[in-house]
Amino acid sequence: MQIGELAERSGISRDALRFYEKRGLIRAHRRPNGYRHYPDGTLFVLDYVRTAQKLGFSLAEIETELPSLADQGVTAERVATILRGKIAAIDARIADLAALREDLAGRLEAACPLLPPSRR
Repeated sequence: MQIGELAERSGISRDALRFYEKRGLIRAHRRPNGYRHYPDGTLFVLDYVRTAQKLGFSLAEIETELPSLADQGVTAERVATILRGKIAAIDARIADLAALREDLAGRLEAACPLLPPSRR
């Protein structure tokens, strides 16, 4: 399918599709007239990318995992491993944010909240 049809069927703009192609997330074959032709499987890849983004994965993370998913296939075990890794990263971020919140709350009563605790 050409880029216009892919944009319509996926709900993703042509510019975004070109950006994804430039990043290597999707591939198009060039026809003799220069038009891009995307294989039908591109819709699946775009659904995967959008779902992964909604789950908090960055494009860099998606780019890293996409080739291995394509080579090994999308298995429940592989997806579970990826999701466990993301959960661990989120848990670490939550812990960092909780520590930051505690630090900020502790500084509220200080005469100069921007000084480190040892110098207050």
